[in-house]
Amino acid sequence: MKIIVAMDSFKGCCTAAQAGEAVRQGILRGDPDAEVWNIPVADGGEGTVDAVICDGRGQWHSCKVTGPMGNEVDAGFGSVGDVAVIEMSAASGLTLVPEGRRNPLIATSYGTGELILRALDAGFRRFLIGIGGSATNDGGAGMMQALGVSFRDAAGTELPRGGAALALLERVDVSGMDPRLAACEITVASDVSNPLCGPNGATYVFGPQKGATPEMQAQLEAALMRYANVLQRQTGADVVNMRGAGAAGGLGAALYVFLGAKFSQGILAVLDIVDFKSRLENADMVITGEGRTDAQTVFGKVPAGVAKLTKQVGDIPVYILSGGIGKGAEALYDVGVDGIYSIADGPITLEDSQKRVGELLARLAESLTRSCMKMKAAGRKEG
Repeated sequence: MKIIVAMDSFKGCCTAAQAGEAVRQGILRGDPDAEVWNIPVADGGEGTVDAVICDGRGQWHSCKVTGPMGNEVDAGFGSVGDVAVIEMSAASGLTLVPEGRRNPLIATSYGTGELILRALDAGFRRFLIGIGGSATNDGGAGMMQALGVSFRDAAGTELPRGGAALALLERVDVSGMDPRLAACEITVASDVSNPLCGPNGATYVFGPQKGATPEMQAQLEAALMRYANVLQRQTGADVVNMRGAGAAGGLGAALYVFLGAKFSQGILAVLDIVDFKSRLENADMVITGEGRTDAQTVFGKVPAGVAKLTKQVGDIPVYILSGGIGKGAEALYDVGVDGIYSIADGPITLEDSQKRVGELLARLAESLTRSCMKMKAAGRKEG
């Protein structure tokens, strides 16, 4: 049998590659002659670069950039062929800021712009940018400042970095923007559909997790509205209500307005870059999985994307191995999933499950493989 393994990471437990390797080992215990392809994937958020460059598929390019609070951080980007793969969280992510220091009034996406510059310097002109997990609420202005765009107040003075400063924005000057960007093709991997402003916008939905108090939220919302009004006046783009503009604290708006980026569902963009569709040729089964599977999974998470693309190729069975199954997971049967299985082998604590995730994945993969082999053999006898 040819079996494709396309696992997401189990956060806090193992990477996508490690989860896939555990599944691969289990499959081979069930069928030593199986042809197993371990293709780690992600949905555009944290872990995307690691997933797409593992096993020699790509390269890692390390560099130092400006972190969200202005300090220098170790970061980098990946590359697969002629595509640079960037996670904004590597430079401007929430995990880079201790909980007690989080302050979206001054947090900046400048480092994300520096990552783009490093990739430009390395010769890349095609980009896949994952924009999950931000610590910022600056509308992507910091990123664009790093790329040469000037944001000025009424006196013509350059604004300081951070979301609060946008309340003083009067004019945006793009004359100094890096000219190499004009030749770039940028795809944004994001599943966030929130607009820039309003009750469902960047500030009110995501601001609290970044440290924004109610008072800060009011200040940041007014600043982003000012930013949006200036952008509309100068470019004609209405980002206030634009779908996805509120992703990553408004970074989505900047990527669209200044860089002409195209937005893609995260998992579909990753599956495209790893050429997943061509790897499905002659496959007998696909196994995917994630830490928890529930009603949210169908909205762009790894298993849903894997199932949809697989069914476009043919009637290949798709099975999910999950750390836990929650309410609404059955919706996945409507997008091509054939079975959903929990790795828990009985009553088990979350801590125990996390410690034993490799063992549990391998055991379940072995059992599933043996069952599929028996069904396949029975089908041959009937035929």
